[in-house]
This record gives sequence, structure tokens and C-alpha cells, in this order.
Amino acid sequence: MSPGPAAPITAQRRFSEWFLRGAERRVLPPPGPLARPEPAERQHSWWRVMCLTGLDYFSTLGYQPGIAALAAGVLAPIATIVLVLVTLLGALPVYRRVARESPHGAGSLAMLSKLLSFWQGKLVVLVLLGFAATDFIITMTLSAADATAHIDENPFWPDSLRGHDVLITLVLLAVLGAVFLKGFSEAIGIAVVIVGVYLALNVVVVVDGLIRVADHPTLTGDWWSALTTMHGSPLAVIGIAIIVFPRLALGLSGFETGVAVMPHIKGAPGDTERRPVGRIRGAHKLLTTAAVTMSVFLITSSIITTVLIPANAFNPGGAANGRALAFLAHENLGSMFGTVYDLSTIFILWFAGASAMAGLLNLVPRYLPRFGMAPNWATAVRPLVVVFTAIAFFITWLFDADVTAQGGAYATGVLVLITSAAIAVTLSSRRRRQHRQTLAFAVISLVFIYTTIDNVIERPDGVKIAGSFIGAMILVSIVSRIRRAFELRFTSVQFDEVGQQLLEDCKGTVVRIIANHPDAGDAKEYRDKLRRIVDEDVLPDVHDVMFAEVTISDPSEFESDLQVRGEIRHGRYRVFAMTSPNVATALAGLLLEIQATTGHRPHIYFEWTEGNPASNFLRYLAFGQGEVAPVTREILREHEPDRMKRPHVHVG
Repeated sequence: MSPGPAAPITAQRRFSEWFLRGAERRVLPPPGPLARPEPAERQHSWWRVMCLTGLDYFSTLGYQPGIAALAAGVLAPIATIVLVLVTLLGALPVYRRVARESPHGAGSLAMLSKLLSFWQGKLVVLVLLGFAATDFIITMTLSAADATAHIDENPFWPDSLRGHDVLITLVLLAVLGAVFLKGFSEAIGIAVVIVGVYLALNVVVVVDGLIRVADHPTLTGDWWSALTTMHGSPLAVIGIAIIVFPRLALGLSGFETGVAVMPHIKGAPGDTERRPVGRIRGAHKLLTTAAVTMSVFLITSSIITTVLIPANAFNPGGAANGRALAFLAHENLGSMFGTVYDLSTIFILWFAGASAMAGLLNLVPRYLPRFGMAPNWATAVRPLVVVFTAIAFFITWLFDADVTAQGGAYATGVLVLITSAAIAVTLSSRRRRQHRQTLAFAVISLVFIYTTIDNVIERPDGVKIAGSFIGAMILVSIVSRIRRAFELRFTSVQFDEVGQQLLEDCKGTVVRIIANHPDAGDAKEYRDKLRRIVDEDVLPDVHDVMFAEVTISDPSEFESDLQVRGEIRHGRYRVFAMTSPNVATALAGLLLEIQATTGHRPHIYFEWTEGNPASNFLRYLAFGQGEVAPVTREILREHEPDRMKRPHVHVG
């Protein structure tokens, strides 16, 4: 009898398969400029990868000078010099250290997750992920809003479309989301062109502005007079600039992106995955060159915009608001050059949003699913794109597509990430007993802690948004951890030499294993355990039995490799000893591996756990132990629905 025709593939099923593609994979290679490249992909020279970083870092020139002038007034150039000193003497050394210790693109969050274990470490990572999400989401919305400002102020833009900032920004974000839904391939070549053109145009604008400042010394004199009249002596000016500079913290963005793109950097011939010396050296060149280049642009652009542009033009609704250099390009070099500058700025801002989206797609699957703190679909690209785009829509509506209003939230995300990186390298130096480095990085950490606190007090929007992200992540994490409580959590099962021999002894026999909580480890412990199991009529035969023991490692971990050690204790008791974050998962993994190796369904014998079942289940969720017997059985049932093919679980 021939089988009937296959069921037709419906449009709904095709859409579901397309939309959720990648959810079945444990390791997700995220698309976009910040994606981790596959091993076979071609890597690039550090300066080309620097252009990829520049999508985020250099694009801040589109709005940073205007925000600096609005935040610091005539103090903007002095405060910018303070910012540059913090960049070169603080952020740069920190991230050069991060590049050396985390050379595979995981960044400072990976360093902290290694340095801080157990649930407190996971909570710290969740909090930092909230701030990182703030950083990347606001990068998308702020960049799109600033691109809209450049579009709206261009003289060739139709009057009928002016004044619709929110709508135009939403369209730009929607196009960005649509591109990622279709699939966004690596764009280093495009980034090189965009960044190269953008920086070249900025050189023209800055050099022209400096010439005009030099040709009109009265402008500089008027600025200095206003500065000293308003703030008194030069020492007072410097002191106030130190207090004000946190408002300019947007100019620190890009460092986390710089270490995130490290896998794209071409290494030396002798590089290995454990010691990619050439890649690290290239990353150091990338970070240093980008920081020095940006520092020069920040200082010079701040000088010319503060001196040449009327102060009222920086105010909301003013012609220079969010587009100070573009204002000078139009005013001093003509509408045609200004339009070319606008187009260049719009493109780099749009690509900065693309790199931020890719950063989110790289960050969330890297941590949350591995921690068991996200649903399975969080490893698929397209659902995450829809979620992030929807959040960007909401943020744009909330801030009315205002560049200045979003600056505080953006700066908060940037500063928290840099502060966490500084703390991570301080802890790393202390652990390695590098006393001078520990002291230096501790001082840098204090500077960034001060900067972050000052920025939060001055502009609390960033904390509010990050708090919303953190709260949502914690809620999703708790729900996901409960929903995924009965998943198999091992990525592999590996036996040592004695364990392999014990496994070979199991072939051709009925395997009977007694689950034992490791206590004293003396002969009496195993003898008493065996007697209790037999006395309760759970085990039919005392011969040919083995023991399985699990020592809890870090119960906050979700996935791990299962290492099984075989041991012969007291000359007669054969024991499979394991170290795992979770007792039930380790036992289920051992049983399934024995079944796969021997071809027989193994038997495991438990004693009931004393205490309230509800509290025991909470102990299981939080500490990896508690109701071991029923949870082990449920994990096996989830993995193998056919009870005739499932390992036997006996409880007495």
C-alpha cells in the first residue's frame, strides 16, 4: 500500500520556518557588522575593521559638538579637552586590557561573568545587559533622529515633509528592521567607504572653520572674554570644566564596539585561538588610532562650533541643534557641499544604527539563552529584530525623536559599560597581583564612577530606561528559567579513562545505578545506602550495582559540559562521580549516555527527598538540588516521550 500524499506546506508554516530560522541552533552566528565571523570567512586589516567601529564611534560627530555646546556653553572646548584626557588616559588603557583578556569579541561583560560567579554574577550581568541594551537601542534611535534632523534642515528637502521628525525617524528605523529581517551581510567594505568619505568631509569642514577662527581673532577673544567673565579665573574655568565634562560623555562611545569586532581582525601567522597575539596587537592599533583620531576631531570641532555658531542656534528647534558641523558646512561651504555632507552624515548615522542592532543580536543570544534566561526563540534573529525594532519605535515616540533629550540616556549606557570594563580590569589586575596596574585602574574606575553618577543625577532618563530593560530582563529570566527547568542542559558528556572502563563493563548487562548524595565517602556510607534501598524493596538484587554522585558547582549556570569520573572506592564500590550545576540534569545525562552506549535501558534508584515538595522545587531552581527523583524523571520524559524507550526511575 503506497503512502498517501504528503501534507501541503501552508503559507503559515513557511512563514513560521522563515521567521524562527536559527532557533533550533544552540550557537547563533548573528548577522550584521558586529557578527562573529565563521572560521572560514576572510578577516581584514585592523584599519579596515576600525572603519566598522567608526560606524558607531565617528558618527557621534553628527551630534556631539552640538550637544557639547548646549550642555557646557562657552565651556565646551575646555570640557572637551577634559573628556579627551579621560578618553586617552582612562578608557583607552582599560579597553586595551579588555582586548588582551577577551580577544574573541565577548568584551568586558565576559570578563565580569568569569570573575563573578553564582547568582550574584548573573545578576550583575543582567544589570549590565540592561545598560548595554540602553546603549545600543538609544544608538539606533538617536542616530535615526539625528539623521532626520539632517534631512529636515537640508534646503532641498520639500517643505511639505518638514516638521514630521517622529514619522521620518520611524521610517528609518522600520527600513533598518526590514533589512535585518531579510538578512544583513557583513559590510566592512561599505563601512570603509562611508567612514572614509565622512571623515574626509569633516576634515574639510574643520580645517575651513579653523582658518576662519584664525582669520578673525576677535571671535576667539570674545569667546575667552565671555568664558572668564562668566567663570572667573582660568583655574576656576578648569575646575568647572571637570565638573561639566560628564555631560559630554557621548564622545566616549565606541570602545565596547571596538572590542566586539575583534574577531574580524586579521591576526599573525602564529596566532592560536588561545593566544591570538596578532589579533590583539591589531586591536590595540585599532583602539589607539580611533581614540586619537576622534580626540582630534572632538577638540577642533568643539572649538569651531562654539566660536563660529551663535549660542541660540544650538537650542531645541535651532538650525544647529543636533547638527552643528552640518550647519557650518552649509553656512561656510555652500548648499551643494552641505547637501553632500548631509548625505554622508545620514548614511553613517543609519549604519551606526545597523551596527547597534547587530550588537544587540550578538549580545542577547550570547548570554541569556546560555543562562537559561530567555525562551528558545531568543536564539533566532528575526524575532529579536522585531522586538528591538518595536522597542526603538517606543523610545522614539517617548522622546519625540529629540536628539538632545536622548543624549542623557545614551551617555548613561555608554558610561556604565565603560565603568564596568574599568572595574573588570581592576579586579583582573588584583587577581593577578599586579599592584601598580590595580592602583591605576582603580583610579580610572573612580573617575568613571564619578562621571556616571554625575550624569545620572543630571539626566536620570538613562537610568529609567535601563531600569525598564533590567526589570523586563529579570522578569523574562525568571519565567524562562522556570519554563526551561526540565531541559537537558549538558552540551556534551565526557568520561575519563576509568569512567570509560566502567561504561564498557555495562555493555550486555542490565545497568542498575543508585543515586547517592556525596557525604563522608567512607565504606559505611555506601553500605548503608545500599541496605536502605534493598530494605525498601526498591532494588531486587544487591549484586552488580553502581553509584552515581553529583557535586554541585555553580547552580546559576544553565548549560555545561558533563565530565564523568569513574572511581573504585574501598575496593568494591563502583562510582560515577560528576561535578555539575544541577543534580537532576547530570543524572539524566548520565543515564541517557549509558543507554546510548549499551543499547539497554538503565535503572536508577532514589530515596524520596525529605521536606516540603514546593520548597524543594524552589531549591532545585535556585541551587540545583531538592526534588531530585521526580525532576530527573521529568527531564527524561521531556527528552524521550516514549516511556518504553526511557530509562527506568525507581523511588523508595
